[in-house]
Amino acid sequence: MASSTEVRMLPVAISDDVKIYCPENGRFSFFNSPYPAHHSFSAIDIYPSGRFGHIAPSPVSGVIVGIRWVECPSGRGFKSSTHDCVIIVRSSENPKRLIKILHVDPIVNVGDRIEPGDDLGRLIRSGFFDFWTDPHIHVEVRKPSDPIRARGGLQLERLMDLHDHGDLQDGLKGLIVKYKPEYSLIDVYGDIKFGLYVEVDGELGVLDAGIPHYGRFGIHMTSQPIKGEVMLCGKKIGIVRSIHANMCIAECSDVKFSVNGKNIGLSLYTYPHLKPLIKIVPKKPGTLNLKESQEVTINIEP
Repeated sequence: MASSTEVRMLPVAISDDVKIYCPENGRFSFFNSPYPAHHSFSAIDIYPSGRFGHIAPSPVSGVIVGIRWVECPSGRGFKSSTHDCVIIVRSSENPKRLIKILHVDPIVNVGDRIEPGDDLGRLIRSGFFDFWTDPHIHVEVRKPSDPIRARGGLQLERLMDLHDHGDLQDGLKGLIVKYKPEYSLIDVYGDIKFGLYVEVDGELGVLDAGIPHYGRFGIHMTSQPIKGEVMLCGKKIGIVRSIHANMCIAECSDVKFSVNGKNIGLSLYTYPHLKPLIKIVPKKPGTLNLKESQEVTINIEP
């Protein structure tokens, strides 16, 4: 298969020589999800720039060996697909490994060979999503004997170097650049790169998280991960409980985030190339009453 659009694909994760790619103009997340694979270092979500129904670029190299449709629950407060699709790919880089892909309605067939950036299918709004979830491609590396289950994926490592992080200018203050009832996007003041930085026992890392609503979060460290308290803008938001390679997972402390006196959640990703934006999520769609170009401050209440 070929690509209908020219997009540069960057390697962002690896497991057993199997590389997973993200569009340069997209973002990715290992941990911003409630599902078990994202809490065991064994899954990554790739967020291309397209909307639901748009074409998804392949995040891997290999041959399609299986396509299975599965029922999914109805969307919680939004119109969703009644089915999701599991695409199984045999890796070109390591034929002893399979790759499980979710949330894409395939335009490929069993036997087709794909490369990173090739057209894979259309992005599905699955009933497994939350109301604020953007279109994405879920990816796991699997053993051939166990390709489908929700658990059992092989652990991943991050490939991107995140040292050149930039700086926040004025805490978590910035301008709303996109508003919709489900969420708002904030461009914080300063020159941050890759994502929102935190400190773990004085060492820097990028926050990869849905907090506090998922109860735990991930951190991409710029040095050897260590256990300790996680600080955001000088305030404790959690404590590291597990470590793998250059990443760690922390348990949320009893922290709250608010905008204009209303509690919110933060939905945070890693951006390979574009300036990171902070997604703020209301308790219910349409309850934040914000508008584009409005200046806001995210308050942290530890």
